[in-house]
Amino acid sequence: MRAIRLEGLRELALREVAVPAPGPGELLVKVAACGVCGTDRHLFLGEFPSRPPVTLGHEFAGRVEAVGEGVFDFAPGMLVTGDPNIACGRCPECRRGRVNLCRNLQAIGIHRDGGFADYVCLPETQAHRLPDGLDPVLGAFCEPLACCIHGIDMAEIRSGDCVVVLGGGLIGLLAVQLARLAGASRVVLVTRSAAKRDLALRLGATDAIDPSSGDTNAAICGESGLLPGGADVVIEAAGVPETVEQAPRLACRGGTVVVLGVLPQGKKVSVEPFDLLFREIRLLSSFVNPFTHARAAHLIASGQISVEPLVSRRVGLDEGIAAIAGAAPAGEIRTIVVP
Repeated sequence: MRAIRLEGLRELALREVAVPAPGPGELLVKVAACGVCGTDRHLFLGEFPSRPPVTLGHEFAGRVEAVGEGVFDFAPGMLVTGDPNIACGRCPECRRGRVNLCRNLQAIGIHRDGGFADYVCLPETQAHRLPDGLDPVLGAFCEPLACCIHGIDMAEIRSGDCVVVLGGGLIGLLAVQLARLAGASRVVLVTRSAAKRDLALRLGATDAIDPSSGDTNAAICGESGLLPGGADVVIEAAGVPETVEQAPRLACRGGTVVVLGVLPQGKKVSVEPFDLLFREIRLLSSFVNPFTHARAAHLIASGQISVEPLVSRRVGLDEGIAAIAGAAPAGEIRTIVVP
């Protein structure tokens, strides 16, 4: 079979490799779709820890091809989405239920072979069923949606809250929809892309602001702004230092900031502790998807979260290397590799 292999720093290759055999408790899945995440680009550039040589791809869906010994709940032909984050279940964090913080966390597509391939193996415990008639491309959005659900859970949005989302990429556009589902009455998206602002408004944002058009802080939380005094919740979804620094300034007194965006390892930002203290701002960070993957699958299967408009293009494995290694095209939301 074919697989996109990360072989070293900035080294990607499409290789012919053996089809993996499912071991006890494992599924062999024929990959139907796998999303190109910003994390894949960080892995290629050496900005996020990994374990090469490894097949990349952690946002995948496909049909069960074969099952290993002891698997009873899945059968060939079933459509599944894979939760890539495998916790050990034994370390102190796992025993406290904080599986996303597992000291021995193994991620499919980062530490073990992933979904940019014709086939992928995963433990039965990491598989979640999808309706047979669902477009598998939509199933590939379960993993990023699951990560967003965790961040929205941490934000504790209440009915009637006002929310600001910084960043109009995939994570920001999913966060807009989840915030509205959680009961937010106002959701303001901030992004430079006019196309993404328009899409956000179609997906549930009440307002969309271009940060390059003026003073964003004044436009949002100034006396004559959209949310005088600031937002109850600010979601940082851009993954750049500037928006991480900006996020607390957009929150109201007693407000909450959740950092969902992934910055390259080693990046630093400046915050003013006195301001956080004096206004009692909760500054939180959200990491991956503890116990949220099944919820993401349900939201996509039921149509409560719309992901089809977020597909920018579909490419084959032979085009996948360029999609991972190259800069994202202007306006791109998500490229899906279809083997």
